[in-house]
Amino acid sequence: MPEYWNEDEEKGLGHTLLQVGKVAGAVGLAAPLLWIGYSALFVDHAMPLEPAIPADLHSFHDPEAGRLCYYADRSGTGRPLVLLHSINAGASAYEMRPLFEHFRGRRPVYALDLPGFGFSERSDRSYTPELYRRAIVALLRHEIQADEGVDVIALSLTCEFTAQAAVEHPDLFNTITLIAPSGFSKTQQTSSQTAHNSGVSSNVYRVLSNPLWSQAIYDALATRPSIWYFLKRSFAGAVDDGLLDYDYRSTHQPGAKHAPLYFVSGLLFTADIRQRTYSRVQQPALVIYDECPFVGFDKLGEFCSNHPNWQAVKISGTKGLPHFESLDQTVQSIESFWASSTEREIALGESYSG
Repeated sequence: MPEYWNEDEEKGLGHTLLQVGKVAGAVGLAAPLLWIGYSALFVDHAMPLEPAIPADLHSFHDPEAGRLCYYADRSGTGRPLVLLHSINAGASAYEMRPLFEHFRGRRPVYALDLPGFGFSERSDRSYTPELYRRAIVALLRHEIQADEGVDVIALSLTCEFTAQAAVEHPDLFNTITLIAPSGFSKTQQTSSQTAHNSGVSSNVYRVLSNPLWSQAIYDALATRPSIWYFLKRSFAGAVDDGLLDYDYRSTHQPGAKHAPLYFVSGLLFTADIRQRTYSRVQQPALVIYDECPFVGFDKLGEFCSNHPNWQAVKISGTKGLPHFESLDQTVQSIESFWASSTEREIALGESYSG
């Protein structure tokens, strides 16, 4: 159990939920209405939020992606490294903090708060894969301006946006590393992707985003026990307390509900991402994975065999956040991948010159 949840509190919570269940069964719609009222009147939606990473925090405006914020440490030398967090109810650059802190001072390193998260714009607008792809490209092209491309490490669903950006703007990317990416399951026409194809996701979003209850629905997802539950599914061991606390505070910000409701509805997935995008990536690509409850990797081995620029490393016993639970092994895998990519580039250059 996390520190905030001891056995007495668990028993008390269980008793409370039992009583709430009895009351809800007796009064029907009263319980949902009470929660809507509680959400509106008593939930703090403007909690203090410190920077996710102890580094310089910058902001800039993109005409399409809006105001974007990113952390930067330019004290290192060499090719820039860009870190991209996942998409979920409480996502932020904090998810990439272990990698940022490891590489800072060794090379220029950047971590972006994606649209709708962290300190980036959280306005009520349409959140789409195109918006996230645009945000990534805007950071690379206008804020980093790497002449020979950057190395990018992305997490979970954001791997899809990263690959799409790498296909459309190959000059901006040197390599991509994808941690627990979606799109490699044999059944990954996932329910959310299938729903998106059939238009169901749009209907789901319309229901979830109704102004009468959208905040209450999001607040139910953003309780500490709920956040801990979903984080626990990505940790083989104990949930990182710092990540848990930051997620909770990040979910309690003005406009925090907007992007996650698009995600929950399934509108941010791209159907057939493996065939439509991953297969078109030309840069060296590394997949780091283990047994993750949110995505599958049944097709990963076959895919890598058919695409020589792709390789995969399994870091057992880490689930979906290996850089939190096994940072050394994760870093070793990434650096070995970068080294092999450099050797391959040199070999190709020599063959062309010869």
